[in-house]
Amino acid sequence: MNIDEFNYHLPPEFIAQKPIELRDHSRLMILNRADNSIAHRHFYDIADYVHSGDTLVFNNSRVIPARLRGVKTDTDTRVELLLLRRLENGIWETLARPGKRLKAGTGITITGKALKTGNELGAEVIQKGEDGIVFVRFSDESLLEKSGEVPLPPYIHTPLQESERYQTIYARIKGSAAAPTAGLHFTPGLLDELQQKGVNLAFTTLHIGLDTFQPVRVNNPEDHAIHKEYGVLSQETAALLNQTREAGKRIIVVGTSSVRLIEAAAQSGSIRPVSGWIDLYILPGYRFRAADAMVTNFHLPRSTLLMLVSAYAGRDFIFKAYQEAIDQGYRFYSFGDAMLIL
Repeated sequence: MNIDEFNYHLPPEFIAQKPIELRDHSRLMILNRADNSIAHRHFYDIADYVHSGDTLVFNNSRVIPARLRGVKTDTDTRVELLLLRRLENGIWETLARPGKRLKAGTGITITGKALKTGNELGAEVIQKGEDGIVFVRFSDESLLEKSGEVPLPPYIHTPLQESERYQTIYARIKGSAAAPTAGLHFTPGLLDELQQKGVNLAFTTLHIGLDTFQPVRVNNPEDHAIHKEYGVLSQETAALLNQTREAGKRIIVVGTSSVRLIEAAAQSGSIRPVSGWIDLYILPGYRFRAADAMVTNFHLPRSTLLMLVSAYAGRDFIFKAYQEAIDQGYRFYSFGDAMLIL
């Protein structure tokens, strides 16, 4: 396996720079693995493909204001930190820019909104990792949310007018550095329609972290070290998913983050509750144990997410679908269109 097998060219004009006005009016590509057919619908049509007794699995993680802007206290050099995961009280793993200039002992003054209210948030680099990772101790963790900004992916250059458009409508549990974007298409009306049809809605939590921002840089994807993300799948949800399978109905998973979580929970056969760090790395050749269908957006080249959907539907079928999406003028990435893989 070579990383070049998961590369493709996307003209920049296909990268959606802002969300579509009505969430569920995005386009929806239907991929049927049984006959390798492709159909084109809109997201509000998804109820046509979900049946009574099926269970939809969502990730209810909420994006935190994870981008912090600051200056080095000794030189006033600008620094930007992206919060990735909380390790213990006041200590966070962060992605720093520029990371090369930050060494253990470096002091940083955060220059976010908190300073405007008379408060000051300080930080100190306590350890330096690789690829821009630094571990930081903050002087007052309670000021982080007031000081930060909701981070948008680096390929989005248009300012977001409403920060809630980068949250799913069911986002509840704070902790992600990026949105579980497959869920951005759902509206309250669409969820009501699905429930009235007899579809179960199950909510899990997986806080999205570093791998969303880090491309695979090694030639052999098997040599890539995937980072851990914190996930929770409750006893109640595990029971519902097992009941869905026993009834001969489908588990339809919304987003690659939810796929990783329920697949991690199903490694022993039945789906078990989970509360802890998830490091399941899904590559072509992986045998899926729980996900019967998947809702997902279109992913970046050379990314672990593209490899996951290639494992699910077959690399050739996925790349055929991506080329057809380009030919049909689909919108790509976080604010783009979606696909339903059956």
